[in-house]
Amino acid sequence: MLKGRFGKYGGQYVSETLMHALIELEEAFERFYPTAEFQEELNGLLRDYGGRPTPLYYAKNFSRLVGFKVYLKREDLLCGGSHKLNNALGQALLAKKMGKKRLITETAAGQHGLATVMAGNICGLKTEIFMGIKDIERQAANVKKMRLLGAKIKPVKTGAGVLKDAVSETLREWAACSRTAHYLMGSTVGPHPFPTIVATFQSVIGNEIKRQILEKEGRLPDAIVACGSGGSNALGAFKPFIDEKDVRLYFVEGGGESLGADNSAAAFQLGKPGVLHGSLMQVMQDTHGQIRPSKTRAAGLNYPGRGPELSYLCEAGRVKPCYAFDHEVFEAVKAMGKTEGLIPALETAHAIAYVLNHREEFSEDEIVVINYSGRGDKDLDTILRYFYGS
Repeated sequence: MLKGRFGKYGGQYVSETLMHALIELEEAFERFYPTAEFQEELNGLLRDYGGRPTPLYYAKNFSRLVGFKVYLKREDLLCGGSHKLNNALGQALLAKKMGKKRLITETAAGQHGLATVMAGNICGLKTEIFMGIKDIERQAANVKKMRLLGAKIKPVKTGAGVLKDAVSETLREWAACSRTAHYLMGSTVGPHPFPTIVATFQSVIGNEIKRQILEKEGRLPDAIVACGSGGSNALGAFKPFIDEKDVRLYFVEGGGESLGADNSAAAFQLGKPGVLHGSLMQVMQDTHGQIRPSKTRAAGLNYPGRGPELSYLCEAGRVKPCYAFDHEVFEAVKAMGKTEGLIPALETAHAIAYVLNHREEFSEDEIVVINYSGRGDKDLDTILRYFYGS
């Protein structure tokens, strides 16, 4: 497989103004990441600041509800409340080694923006975060946290004012300031080497799952289920298991209100290959190749593309692309709360909803791991409005 390519997917479809920055980033990653010094510093931060390893929790009550054994990989217990810190710490440390002074990034649910400013502060780097105006409004709690930590929030009013527009604005900014700033990409999307870098830093999730499940059960799980759009938490959980052919991998995207709705976010069901933000991937687009708007109640699942590696794995049949509808997601929040006393992020609840509503795919003697990617504090207002009104 060619470097930066996953089958036909991937590549570097960018202007010449960004090529130098991408080459510099790839060379720096290949130079610093394998060294004992970098590994020791990163692992120390993940352990002592982040709180790794996160637990692999046997959800006994939820397991009783669905009829088979379910473990939750508790990324919600990572400092900051989601899996996003794994990648943020890795890239911030890399940017520091490269001599950069500032981090720029995009965010939708706010968890990646929060993780970026946390990592930036640790590494002594200023942070600027691009965020769509719609996401600023519905993720107000995380916006307050980011501002409290010193991040500069740049509202994005172009397009639909959501994640894809924030990514576009961040790429434009990076083209103008890449000599002094690093774009800390939040998911396994964008031009090479970003998908590889993000997946590498997030693979700590799957490596821990493998070690922990062997300790607890003496064997690998039968299935791993994760939510996503770009794919960082899913690939983080999946990558150490890709060659384990007996472990089924389920990727759950946002179905929105229904697949027939104009703005369903189920790109693997409704999209087709296309170039978005510098990479060939599965994309929501119309007959003219224009990006179609997508919408779910989970801000972090509204990116219209699926990262190139994930696109390849789904096309090859190694990963099963699935979806959950909004009403199923809210019911999954309620079910997890009642059985385990946990309130998941709406993104995470997509994976839970799939397991709840497709129990026939799992037999009673199987072990299923759900990547519990984030906690639901940021979504409380949305959840309460859904169940109880304004």
